[in-house]
Amino acid sequence: MGKEPTSPPPWLKPDDHIVLDGVTKSFGNTEVLKRLDIRFKRHETAVIIGGSGAGKTTLLRLLIGLDTPTSGHLWVDGEDITRLGEVAMNRVRQKFGMVFQYAALLDSLNVFENVAFPLREHRKQLTRRQLDDRVRGMLATLGIAGKEEHMPSELSGGQRKRVGLARALMLEPEVLVYDEPTSGLDPETSRMVDDLIEETRERFNVTNVVISHDMASCFRIAHRAYLLLEGRVVAEGTPHELAFGENASAREFIAKSGVAPERLRRLVDA
Repeated sequence: MGKEPTSPPPWLKPDDHIVLDGVTKSFGNTEVLKRLDIRFKRHETAVIIGGSGAGKTTLLRLLIGLDTPTSGHLWVDGEDITRLGEVAMNRVRQKFGMVFQYAALLDSLNVFENVAFPLREHRKQLTRRQLDDRVRGMLATLGIAGKEEHMPSELSGGQRKRVGLARALMLEPEVLVYDEPTSGLDPETSRMVDDLIEETRERFNVTNVVISHDMASCFRIAHRAYLLLEGRVVAEGTPHELAFGENASAREFIAKSGVAPERLRRLVDA
């Protein structure tokens, strides 16, 4: 059973897609996330940047409803999901598509069956023809038509990312959450993935939340970036504001990353 629903606060705006309001998360006596206040705007790309141990994975789990905050509120489309029961949470979870770090494809299934998996689980009313059309149509849209019978081991790193993205889009989510999408990729493939993230946002009109440690990717794709250190948001703003503003923590983090922001090609107008 969920708690009584909470009315949206008057300061929530129509373009506030996801809002964390004083969110904390503790495990035992260890406070991993500390009073986070974050707004993810509708149809924009937000990047959560930070090193290992910053709390990024815990934040990801809260966003997609796999865990609940210890305190605070988490609003999705004006609904406080911290107060929902399991049935209502399943409804909210379907608003999210998850693109995993290494695509997380099922090695025993071919490309077609990997992409069809969410439809078989959640859209059982579809006919075989409808399912086939949706899967093949999505693969064609993402530029990997003709790979339906390939096994994951036969794909390049970039192709695996596209298949993972196709699977995430099958249930027509409002929000795509990317977990370290450029991790382990060479620079050229990383740039291709950045392009794909932005193209997908524009084509499918989704909100992107990207969990990353890749500053170069952040500068290319983020409308707004949040620097998470030891469970706190210590800097936020456009990538340009983080790189050239007065926040010493942001400037130090960027300097250690070795990225030269002025040399990067922006994919969005932040």
